[in-house]
This record gives sequence, structure tokens and C-alpha cells, in this order.
Amino acid sequence: MGPNSRLRVLLLLPSLHGGGAERVAVHLMQHMDPARFDVRMGLLRKSGPYLPLVDPSRIDAPTFGARFLDFDQGNDKSYQLANLAPAAVLTPAHVVAMLRRFRPHVVMSFRKGMSVIALAAVTLYGRSRVRFIAREGNNTFAVINDELQSELARTAVRKLTALCYGSADRLLTICHEMARDLERDLGLDPAHVSTIYNAVDIAEVERRAAEPMALQVDAPYIVAVGRLDRQKGFDVLLRAFAASAYRSTHELMILGTGREEAALRSLATELGIADRLRLPGWHDNPWSVMRRAQLFVLPSRWEGFGNVVIEAMASRVPVIVSDCSYGPKEIVRHGQDGWVVATDDVTGTRDAIDHLLGDAALRERLIRAGAERAREFDVPVVVRRYEALFSEVAAELSASGATS
Repeated sequence: MGPNSRLRVLLLLPSLHGGGAERVAVHLMQHMDPARFDVRMGLLRKSGPYLPLVDPSRIDAPTFGARFLDFDQGNDKSYQLANLAPAAVLTPAHVVAMLRRFRPHVVMSFRKGMSVIALAAVTLYGRSRVRFIAREGNNTFAVINDELQSELARTAVRKLTALCYGSADRLLTICHEMARDLERDLGLDPAHVSTIYNAVDIAEVERRAAEPMALQVDAPYIVAVGRLDRQKGFDVLLRAFAASAYRSTHELMILGTGREEAALRSLATELGIADRLRLPGWHDNPWSVMRRAQLFVLPSRWEGFGNVVIEAMASRVPVIVSDCSYGPKEIVRHGQDGWVVATDDVTGTRDAIDHLLGDAALRERLIRAGAERAREFDVPVVVRRYEALFSEVAAELSASGATS
């Protein structure tokens, strides 16, 4: 790479559907220094709600075979042989074509499956011509165990993941505990593992949080946000709220949709709090709902990171989080800018709710400290860390004698 040339970076994703990973990719496209970096996005399918946020001239996507490249349809369909076999051939070929067109210095893949595809593609393209970063943004083994029922299939995917992450020039994780676990479980060299926390657009969250709330509420409330899924631990929250001293004065509002909705409603009826539980579905401005809540609770059993915790802090609501792996307990410093309780601990969650709701001064202190903590995860701060990582990895390419 010449001294005056821009560093070319290709970001690889299945599509712009989804959440945290896709938001990070869009932030990088929007905010990396254009004088130093030429950043492009490679998508298997040019679709998703974040698509309008990216300059279409900087997106590369296949023009054929799209029906075999839909990895957003769920694992039950993606793993069917009729879909898996054509995808296994088409996807690396499409990514190799992207590499040949753009000739990047650095490729970074998002999501486990995309990283496996990227490894195959950069191997075909030539490992000496490009540096490959695999970014892991979730609790790898918890996801594998949750998405696959067969132990044989789980073992195969674990081994493939270990091969991919061990072969990457750098594995990028989104929290330090994740990095330590992957180093241990996959036998990775710590020198080839980096960590950069996720980014949140703090100014945007603050702006949207100040907007009027569309939902009507008749009582003070506790809020939680996320998919209605076992991972999120909302059953723990329901049991804790049912045991709380504030069950008759407050409501519990959970924003989100998912397969556990009927089970949660049934549990609320069993616990005698059906009239105190509100499940309004997804809301296009959850921050305005957070802003007016007395508490935000994230009772997850596992997380990739937990961007919503930072968003709640930026929305100026005191937060209670579980100490699950990974993310929330690295975001929240117990007693300083939030409250941390043990995972799956109904009694501990109830006690935290009652303690914070009973102490207005403590809530105000946590609100102020939480808002300040959130700024450490602001987009400009995090993007600069990515720029430093790309520069460092590209320097390894230059040192190897590869040419641009």
C-alpha cells in the first residue's frame, strides 16, 4: 500500500437485516475517515431495513442465486440440504468475485456463518493478498446449543467455528470475557484476538428519547426490551415482579415480539399479574418509552453484548442487568452506574427492583452516572478504535511484502 493511498476495507454480511452487527457495519460505512479509508460493503442479499442508510454505490451484492443466499430465514430452512448445497458453492464464489473487483487490504466478516464463507473465499483469492478479520458478536457456544438439537451437528459446527476463528488473521470480539472464553475453548493465541465494544449513536438516542411517547400508560412502570425468547429471561423478570412490593402500584412493560409471548402471558396469569403486564409488541421508538420508565431491567441468560443497556443509560433510566455472559456486566459497574444481579436469580432481581424503586436519590445518582458511562460507547469513540485495528492489520500485510 502506497504512503498516500487509502486503505481499502471490505465489510461482509449476509444482508442488512438483524440488529447489532448490522448497525456496527452501517456506523463504519458512515463515520470512518474517507481521507484514509475506502470502505465498501459486501452483501449476499441487498436487503434489510438498514439498506437506505448506506450509499448504494459502495455496496457489492450478487445479481443471481439470491434465493439460495437467504440466511435470515432461520436455521431450520438454511440447514436444509436443498438450500445448503447450492449456498455452499455460490456464496464463496460470490465473495471471491467481490474481492477481485475491490482488491481490499482488509476484509472483516460479521456473524459466524459469514466468517466461514469469508475464510473459504480469502483462501481461494489468496491469503497473501488480503488480511482477514472474523468478528464474533454473540455468545458463540450458547447460540450453537440453542440453534441445533443434534449433538453431532453441534460438534461439527463447533469444530468448523474453531477452524475459522483460528485461521483468521485476527478474531475480533465485542467484550473481554468473550475473548478469554474463545481463547480458552478454541485454543486461540491471545495475540491474535482483539476486543472492541459495540457502538451506540448517543445523540440519536437522546433525541428520540425526548420525543413524545405514543403508548398511553396509567401507572408508573418498569420496562424491558428484547425478543420474547428464552434467552432474554423475561420469565425471571415476571416472577421477580410478581414477588415485588411494587406489583400493585407499578406496571411491567416488555417491548418486543417473539415465540414466547403466549407462554409469558400464561405465566403472568398464573402469577396473578396479568392485569399489570403490558406486551405492546415492538415499538419504533423504544427510547421514548425507556425515558419515562422508573427502571429498565435486562434479565438475559446470555447476550452477545447488550446494546440496549447503553441505549437505556443514554435514555436516562436506571438499569438493572443480569451478570450473564456476555456484555452487560462489562457495560454496567455495579452500584456505580447501574445494578448487577445474578443470572436466573428471581429473588435477587426482586430485591434489586424493590431497592431501587424505594430509593429515589439512588435512582437519580445512577441516571447521571449511567448517562456519562454511555458516552464511552458513542459512535465516534468506537469508530476510531476500528480505524486503528484496520491500520494495524493492514500494516501486517505491508510487512509481508504484499502489494496493493
